[in-house]
This record gives sequence, C-alpha cells and structure tokens, in this order.
Amino acid sequence: MKFKEKEVASPTKHTYHEKDIKIALDFAKKVYTELPELVKVIAIFGSTARAKDTKGSDVDILIIIDDVHLQLTPELMETYKIIVDNKIADTSSRLHVISLKLTTFWEYVRSGDPVAINILRDGYALIDSGFFDPLQALLFRGRIRPTQEAINNYYSKAPVTLNNANWHVLQGTLDLYWAVIDAAHAALMSQGFIPPSPSHVPDLLEKELVKEGKLEEEYIRIMRMFYDLMKKIVHREIHSITGRDYDKYRKDAVDFVGRMKEFIREKG
Repeated sequence: MKFKEKEVASPTKHTYHEKDIKIALDFAKKVYTELPELVKVIAIFGSTARAKDTKGSDVDILIIIDDVHLQLTPELMETYKIIVDNKIADTSSRLHVISLKLTTFWEYVRSGDPVAINILRDGYALIDSGFFDPLQALLFRGRIRPTQEAINNYYSKAPVTLNNANWHVLQGTLDLYWAVIDAAHAALMSQGFIPPSPSHVPDLLEKELVKEGKLEEEYIRIMRMFYDLMKKIVHREIHSITGRDYDKYRKDAVDFVGRMKEFIREKG
C-alpha cells in the first residue's frame, strides 16, 4: 500500500520575520557546535512572534540545558556563559538569551506553569533533541493544562504583589518628602543658614523667609504637611495612600521644589 507522506508544518514559524529566524538560527548553530552534549533545545520565542511588534526589537532565545545526564558544575556553567556571550557578540546585539535547566522546564510543563505555556505557545525550535515539538503539539491539542498546585502558587503571589504596590506608593510619597526637604535646605543655605534637622525646617523657613517677606506662607503649609505625613508613614499610622492623594502630594512637591528654585535664583 502506497501513501503520500505529508509533513506537519510548524504552527509558529510563520509568526516570525525571516530575518529574525536567520539571526536566531545562526546563533543556535554556533552554540550547538560548541556544546552539543549540554544543549537540548534552542528556540526563538517571545515578543518577536507578535505581529504588532516592529522589526528591530530583541530576538528572544531560550536555551534548555541538560542537568539530567550532566553535572552542572560551576566550571561548566562558567564555560557555558562565556561561550554564549561570545556567540551573541559574534552574531547580533539584538539577541536576548535566557537559559533553563531541563528538569526545571519539565516541571513547568508538568504543572502548566505560564512560563512554559507562553514559551510553547509562541516558540519555534531551532535545535530540538526531540521533546520541544511534541510538547508544543500537546499544548495546541489542549493536553497541557495548569494543575491546581500551579493555580494556587500563582494566586498566592497576588496579595503579596498588592502589598508591594502599596509599599511602593508609600515609598514614593516619602521620596516626595525628601525632595521638599532637600529643596528647603538649599533655599536656607542660599541665605547663609546651616541646614537644620528636618523637624526644624518649617519653623526656620517661617521665621527667616516668610516673616521677612521673602517667601509665601503657602510653602510653609506644604512643608509642615509633608513632615507630618512622613511621621505618620514611618510610625505606620498610615498604611496606604490612594493614587488621587499621591497625585495631590506630588503636585504640591513639584510646586514647592519649583518655588525654591526660583527663590535661589532670585537671591543668587
């Protein structure tokens, strides 16, 4: 019985620019020639697969290295890093390479981790020892799905990330406070005063600049407001700041710093 064989086309190759594939393949061949026993997969993936991205962006490359049959000693990994860096330099500055151990990649796939899912969904294998393409086929056939463990692990990160976001806003507010303090110190120094501790800055500004008619009283209000705000944040009386409030504080800080700049120029 005779039948015509039909090769299955890559489901992702067409999403990449030919120039990007050429660069990636050139790099892959160079690395694999040097490290055939260590390298299991070299694939192009990531933003270069998305049509909306323009030519000239980074060419993302994944290298999966064998930690099952080889012991990844510090000496071997240092040699690997040197070779990869040299091949990047020899090929294109657009290359952005990440490396994963074979067992790590399999664990990601086993649990349906988004890292592996994204790589398999977008990736096109340039060098494959025989497992990347089958895993990709399983993904497209709906056979790789996130486990409950992976779902729980990713969800558990969300509250921590939200807390981090709150912390960054609080830290940003403290940075505004220090911008105001630094500007006030500079203004006082321009008048020949030794910079006082932050707690004494509002009183000194009021005594030496406002009462002498050199500075508007509005800026003392801003200075005191920021000092009180700083104390409440540091003492954990304030646990979060809304975006609206942060915008208001930033506007006041920008206004204050700008006015101190004008003051210093006027008195310079």
